[in-house]
Amino acid sequence: MGPRLGPLVVTSVLVEADEAGAKLATSRPRGAIKKRIGDSKKLVAFEDSGLGEAWARAIAARAGVEARTPAELLRAIGLDEDDHLRAPCPTHHVDLCWNADGEGFVSDDAAVRRCAKDLAHLEARGVRVRRARVAVVCTRRLNDAVARGLSRFDVDLHTMERLALDAREHAGDDVYALCGKVGGFDFYGERFGPLAGRLHTVLCEGRARSEYQLPGVGRLAFVRDADESHLLVGLASLVGKWARDHLMRRVVRFHRVHDEALPHASGYHDPVTTRFILASERIRKERRVDAKCFERAALGKRSADVDATSSRSQQERPSPAPKRPRRPSPEKPTAEA
Repeated sequence: MGPRLGPLVVTSVLVEADEAGAKLATSRPRGAIKKRIGDSKKLVAFEDSGLGEAWARAIAARAGVEARTPAELLRAIGLDEDDHLRAPCPTHHVDLCWNADGEGFVSDDAAVRRCAKDLAHLEARGVRVRRARVAVVCTRRLNDAVARGLSRFDVDLHTMERLALDAREHAGDDVYALCGKVGGFDFYGERFGPLAGRLHTVLCEGRARSEYQLPGVGRLAFVRDADESHLLVGLASLVGKWARDHLMRRVVRFHRVHDEALPHASGYHDPVTTRFILASERIRKERRVDAKCFERAALGKRSADVDATSSRSQQERPSPAPKRPRRPSPEKPTAEA
């Protein structure tokens, strides 16, 4: 499944860790920090994503970036340049997703200082957070992928691969990329995109964990419920949730300029989002908003068939991976920086 509206956002956090730090980064958050790092779905909501913003600001500051606005922050931690992000946008409604007028931070300086203190505490325990990167795949690009026969699973996985390769380039050494499970799948190798064609060794493939070794890249592990059970993935989840919700609020603001009675929709599969889609139909017709830029299509439906006024949930179901015999899992590898 995925939201009906808004972009797909995939986020990475790059750290250097010693042996003790690697164990901490791949463990469930404990103690006081548990209140500020974990599964973003449990710690923040669409109406209040200030915690993720505070983490993004604190991480960016440690990397030497003092962003003054959300737009500057997104630009500082974004994987792609603005020109690439806006390339598919129709010129007459580029402000649907990219109008930053009037935006401001919602997290206060005290919240940012708390996160900065947590980062210093993690570094003292062997986990040095170097940077965060946010990859944004807009609705138009998601629908174009559907038209090519790709599911959200494929796009999500391929974006994770891009982030892993970017981390490898920045680190200058092999990385251990811990990723949340994508689509509940067990077998990833045959669905690789940016990593397709590279030699890789299967270390294990199963319900709880699928892991691969790639020469010149490092290791990629896809772990079930990783954002709750792995501190580092939980941190990336919070930053990504803020970025996704912030970009969704731009879509809502684009429509509310013309009708302030429209609800503040999250874009997820809920009654408020359905009301927003129906009530904003007139505005999109008047502004000639391309339907491919508004609501996500499901695999199996041509993206041209997306009806922005439909009240029916467009659910995304990844096509099943080919089944094959399970391989026995080796001993759990030791985490490395």
